[in-house]
Amino acid sequence: MKELELKYGCNPNQKPSRIYMADGSELPMEVLNGRPGYINLLDALNGWQLVKELKAAAGVPAATSFKHVSPAGAAIGLPLSEIDRKICRVPEDAEMTPLSSAYARARGADRMSSFGDFISLSDICDKATALQIQHEVSDGIIAPGYEPEALEILKSKKKGNYAVLQIDPEYVPEPVERKQVFGVTFEQGRNEFRIDRELLKNVVTEKKEIPEAAKTDLMISLITLKYTQSNSVCYVKNGQTIGVGAGQQSRIHCTRLAGDKADRWYLRQVPQVLELPFKEGVGKPERDNAIDLYLGEEQEELLKDGIWQGFFERKPDAFTAEERRKWLDGNTGVSLGSDAFFPFGDNIERAARSGVEYVAEPGGSVRDDLVIASCDRLGIAMCFTGMRLFHH
Repeated sequence: MKELELKYGCNPNQKPSRIYMADGSELPMEVLNGRPGYINLLDALNGWQLVKELKAAAGVPAATSFKHVSPAGAAIGLPLSEIDRKICRVPEDAEMTPLSSAYARARGADRMSSFGDFISLSDICDKATALQIQHEVSDGIIAPGYEPEALEILKSKKKGNYAVLQIDPEYVPEPVERKQVFGVTFEQGRNEFRIDRELLKNVVTEKKEIPEAAKTDLMISLITLKYTQSNSVCYVKNGQTIGVGAGQQSRIHCTRLAGDKADRWYLRQVPQVLELPFKEGVGKPERDNAIDLYLGEEQEELLKDGIWQGFFERKPDAFTAEERRKWLDGNTGVSLGSDAFFPFGDNIERAARSGVEYVAEPGGSVRDDLVIASCDRLGIAMCFTGMRLFHH
């Protein structure tokens, strides 16, 4: 297939629309089912690059959940704990493989943002992963291959219209990439910068020790940022992103946005949240939305008479600010990556409130000394990578 005609571009009025190879060669992917859209394909190709790099760096299967050209979540295939299963909506009796665990964790990082996602998998999609995807609201998937039974499961989604793409894992793009904006062609070398443990050697804080697990998490954060619309900041714990902040003009706003998402991820593990008395028949998206309201400033609106009855068997107890802060104080060992330097120490202050103990950022600010001082005061280990990771 050398060309794929699309229904329209970013919006229905943007026609005609297609993808093709400028040199006339075959496209590096094949549509096995459905009809992917313009934004679907942007998500697919960015997501595939992300999971391919995560797999190469961590040595285990990886998955990402993409929305609007940025990852809502990304993870590697580490085993799920009992709590992980609950917050990721994985049935107790579900068979799990490294790949299905990676996807469950990627989707579970930020379920609100992952609604209607495009999935990318580093490995051949197996039945266990397809069964995880089967009951989620998703637009499509890209992977290097599919087990026959997995493919049939995926083809049945969306009344047979679920987009299933197969990418050539050996495909290597040209070293120079181009795009047009307002009729002007932009050209640059592809960002082939490799992210590995060597990048984390320049620890500039008093605290020098970074455990191997935290180094893996820092690599996950940096690789995720490489494919996230800038400015961007990413919080990671135990092999999965727990808060991705994308496309903010101010870095502190980005740090706050990602930190708030990380806080909600951790707060979903509170026993009274896990045990919310949802009524039978309330679907996953509605539950996710209700939990998000319950954990935020809109809690009073959710618990109003006439509202809570639509979700719960009985009215839940209010979740107080004091209870929230006490639980969040138990979150530790979080890693944080930033795609460019932190210009002020306020970013470190905010990150510490979400359990951050390890930071990777390029360095190079005129206020690096103040940022380092903030880390030293809070007991955080920070390394300078010397490499910016902007993506647009």
